[in-house]
Amino acid sequence: MEKQSFIALVKRYYPWICSMEKAAFRIHDDVNQKYDHVLPYGFHLKMTVSYVSRYGYLVAETEADILILYASAFLHDTIEDARMTYNDVVKFLKEFKGGDLVLPEGVIQHMEDQVPEIVYALTNEKGRNRGERANDLYYQGIRQTKFASFIKICDRLANIQYTMMFVFANRMLDVYRREYPEFIRSISEGAVTQVPDAMKEEAERLLNSESYII
Repeated sequence: MEKQSFIALVKRYYPWICSMEKAAFRIHDDVNQKYDHVLPYGFHLKMTVSYVSRYGYLVAETEADILILYASAFLHDTIEDARMTYNDVVKFLKEFKGGDLVLPEGVIQHMEDQVPEIVYALTNEKGRNRGERANDLYYQGIRQTKFASFIKICDRLANIQYTMMFVFANRMLDVYRREYPEFIRSISEGAVTQVPDAMKEEAERLLNSESYII
C-alpha cells in the first residue's frame, strides 16, 4: 500500500483506533499487569503499535488489513498475559464498539476472522524457560499466520527500544542481541507475511547501538 494512502486511512479510523487502545489498556489493567514490573502495560502496547504506524503500509493491502494490524498489536498479549482465552478474544471483538464510527460489514468480518488467529499465534507455549515457551511449534504458528510475523517484530522492536531508552541498558538487551539471528530466521523464513527489510535494519541498528551496563 502507498504510504500516503495508509496514513489517510489511519486518520479516518483514528477514533476507532483510540477506542481499541483504551479497551486494550483496560484489559491489562484489570489483571494488574505491569510492564517491567512498574509501568502500566499500556506503555508496551503503545510502543508496539507505534511500529504498526511506522511500517504497516509495507504489509497492509486493504482497508481491513490496517484495522487488523492495529487490533492485533493492541491485543497481542491478551491470551498470554491477561488471562483471556481465544474465545474471549473472539467475544471481545464481536462486542467491541469503536465509538460513533461504524465499520463496513466486510471489514468487521475480516477483523473478527483474523485477529484472534494472530493473537493465538503470538501466544507462547507452556514452558519452564524462554526456549521452551518460544519453541519450534510456536514459531511455526507465527510463520503460518498472516501478519503474525509483522506483529511479532513490532513487539520485539518495542522491547528492544525500551532497553535503550534510559541509556543504561537493562538486563534484557544482551538476551535480545544473542537471540536475534535465530529469532529473525524463525519468524521470517517461509513466512506467509515476510518481515520488511526496513524493520530488520531498525532492529539491527538498535541492537548494535552503544549501551552502558550498570
